[in-house]
Amino acid sequence: MRIIFMGTPDFAVPSLNVLVAAGHEVCAVYTQPPRRAGRGKALQPTAIHARAEELGLEVRHPVSLKGADEQAAFAALSADVAVVAAYGLILPQAVLDAPREGCINVHGSLLPRWRGAAPVQRAILAGDKETGVTIMQMEAGLDTGPMRALVRTPVEGKTGGGLMTELADLGAELLVQVLADLPAYPAQTQPQEGVTYAAKIDKSETRLDFLTSAAQVERQVRAFAPLAFFELEGERFRVLEADVLPPDAALGGVSPGTVLDDALAIACNPGSLRVTRIQRAGKSAMSAGELLRGFPVPAGTRLG
Repeated sequence: MRIIFMGTPDFAVPSLNVLVAAGHEVCAVYTQPPRRAGRGKALQPTAIHARAEELGLEVRHPVSLKGADEQAAFAALSADVAVVAAYGLILPQAVLDAPREGCINVHGSLLPRWRGAAPVQRAILAGDKETGVTIMQMEAGLDTGPMRALVRTPVEGKTGGGLMTELADLGAELLVQVLADLPAYPAQTQPQEGVTYAAKIDKSETRLDFLTSAAQVERQVRAFAPLAFFELEGERFRVLEADVLPPDAALGGVSPGTVLDDALAIACNPGSLRVTRIQRAGKSAMSAGELLRGFPVPAGTRLG
């Protein structure tokens, strides 16, 4: 098939790889424009931009697809289908309608649950038992289009990054199966029940909220790893791994966010958890024991 590929982050790379490996003609790759990043604030291409150049594919990175010229350039590619994976720009109706088979999306959730920008993190934070990938025929609404296929996987114990990688690979495998025989995967309308929205992650959400349950704080750690953090003495500590501790009646009256012992157990509301892996600003990741040997955090310390 003659395919336009549209994607931006690492999540989209496996899908691009399988399309090329399967022998499809990727006539153009659309991605978000380079952004300034790093200490030197140099322009950095997206993960898809870099991979497409390695594969020798044409790369386009318009700021918007709303203009008539951009839409005409898109239509002029005469594609059979456009494949979209975490592209990050809204596709106008003229773009959705241009390819012969329309636009097909690789979405990291079991639709209609977690439509929107951050389905993987929201699934972990909500304590979902399973999630997956849906191959969806796109329409103008936010992830509202009819579904062609889906694949499931358990969530328990997985980090946001690890689950994202797993879903990217599962989605790529399912995508190439669907494109190999589109009539075998007819589009079916999404159920009306069970719709939830995965709002974009705000940076403030990565601060650990000890006013919630220990189980919820542990989900924060996994969902946002390696960015989940608390503050102590004006310094930010990233919590990379933590375990929920068994219930302890002795916690009564202890304020959430209080360190309970000399091994970095922390009171929550309710319950408690123990930090097992951590990172100080400007330092390498280490076990909590390694941190505490050089930076004691005694019982009774309040974390923010």
